[in-house]
Amino acid sequence: MRTVKRALDRIAAAVFLVLLSPILAAIALWILLDGGRPAILGQERAGKHGKPFRMLKYRTMVQNALELAPKLTDDPFGVVENDPRVTRPGGLLRRTGLDELPQLWNVLRGEMSLVGPRPDLLEQAANYTDHDRRRLTVEPGITGWSQVNGRESIAWPERIEQDLWYIDHWSLRLDLKIIWRTFSELGRSGERPVEDKMNIERRRAKERV
Repeated sequence: MRTVKRALDRIAAAVFLVLLSPILAAIALWILLDGGRPAILGQERAGKHGKPFRMLKYRTMVQNALELAPKLTDDPFGVVENDPRVTRPGGLLRRTGLDELPQLWNVLRGEMSLVGPRPDLLEQAANYTDHDRRRLTVEPGITGWSQVNGRESIAWPERIEQDLWYIDHWSLRLDLKIIWRTFSELGRSGERPVEDKMNIERRRAKERV
C-alpha cells in the first residue's frame, strides 16, 4: 500500500503542477513585485530517516527574518502571532496555505508526500529523542494529521503524538480525509500560535553541553 501511496503522490503532484502553473507563476510575480527576490525559498529539512533535502516554499517574510527572530521570541522554531516580519503577500499565502504549493515539486521528486508529518529543520530534528524520531520513518508531507488538528495552536509534544498516531493508523482513506479537511479549512482563522517550551529547553540544554 505504501508503494501505491508513493505512486499516487507523484501522479497527483505532476497533475497539480501543470494545472496550477498559471497560479504558481502569478504568486511568484506578486512576491517579486512586492518585496523583490527571492520569490521561492529552499530550506534544508529532515526527510525520511532524517535524510536532508531542500524543501521549497514561497517567501512570506522579509529578507532578514532570521536576524529579527531573537527579538520576537525565545522559541527558535516558533511562529509568532501577528508577526511583523510577514509581508503583504505572505499574510494571504500563509492563511490559505498557498505558500506550501512549491512543495509539489518535492513530492514529484519523491522527497515528500502529499500527507505526512511536516518536515522539521535539521537543527530541530537533531534535538529529537528516540521517541520523536519515529516521525522520520515516513516521508514528510505538505499537510498532515497535526496540521488539521491544531497546527501552531498546539505545543510540540502534542504535535509529535498526533504525527505518531497518524503513522500507526495510516491508510489511504485516512490520507483522503486529511486532504479533504485541509481544503475545507483553507483560510480559517482563529488559531493562536503557542510559544513552545520544549524547543526552548532542548536548545538551551544543547548549548550547555
